[in-house]
Amino acid sequence: MITNDFVPGSPCWLDLGAPDVGAAAAFYGAVLGWDYEPMGAGGGGQDAEAMEGGMFRKDGKIVAGLGKLTEKGARSAWMIYYCVSDADAATRTVEGAGGTVRVAPTDLDEWGRMAQYSDPLGGQFAVWQPGADKGVELVDQPGSLSWTELYTTDAAAAKEFYGTVFGWQFSDMAMPGGGGTYTMITPAGLPEERMHGGLMELGMENLGLAHGRPYWHPVFNVTDCDAAVARVTENGGTVQMGPETAEGVGRMAVCLDPSNADFVLLTPSES
Repeated sequence: MITNDFVPGSPCWLDLGAPDVGAAAAFYGAVLGWDYEPMGAGGGGQDAEAMEGGMFRKDGKIVAGLGKLTEKGARSAWMIYYCVSDADAATRTVEGAGGTVRVAPTDLDEWGRMAQYSDPLGGQFAVWQPGADKGVELVDQPGSLSWTELYTTDAAAAKEFYGTVFGWQFSDMAMPGGGGTYTMITPAGLPEERMHGGLMELGMENLGLAHGRPYWHPVFNVTDCDAAVARVTENGGTVQMGPETAEGVGRMAVCLDPSNADFVLLTPSES
């Protein structure tokens, strides 16, 4: 699964754009046991609200970021960042493959360099060129990122684009009950046990969250999926699917936080 050695093409960071930072911090604290650490505590000035945000920690380790949703018309959502050695080169590759630059490569002090994009079908994602900050500090453990997933309207086109951008390796498997094909993703040159995500083709009518466009979402490891789902609904979130058990994968549920940002909870199978 996901590790934090962060080879090129592997997920290394994620952050949430939320309309109400305080409410989001309280929700994920209740559901996943995260502690919120605001940036610039005690700061002021006219840009204070626009800069509102900080870090989520689990057992003292950084697991995600949180920021104020400021883009006009944008939906609250998780943004997943993939590790690259050169954000400027990645940007040229994205453009050459038909993607769109949403945020041009930008230095974040000594911490690293980031850029955000849309794939040719509209799915949004980002890259991180590490500097002093390599990425999240806890992965594939309870309360942290364990998988990334793309819902797309064209799996073949998605594989072509992301294969060009990241060099990802893909392997297809039939979903049980005639549910279609699920494609698993592995960083370039690594064995399948280093798979970090998957993609699945869905019709536009099933992608209402993003008005018919593809979207990525994170999968968070939890020790008890049913108990975590109960905390979701108790704290103002909703459940789109599950909890249900997928053979060989574990028990999972697709959830929305109170601002309709989507994520998945997964208790992995012991095997």
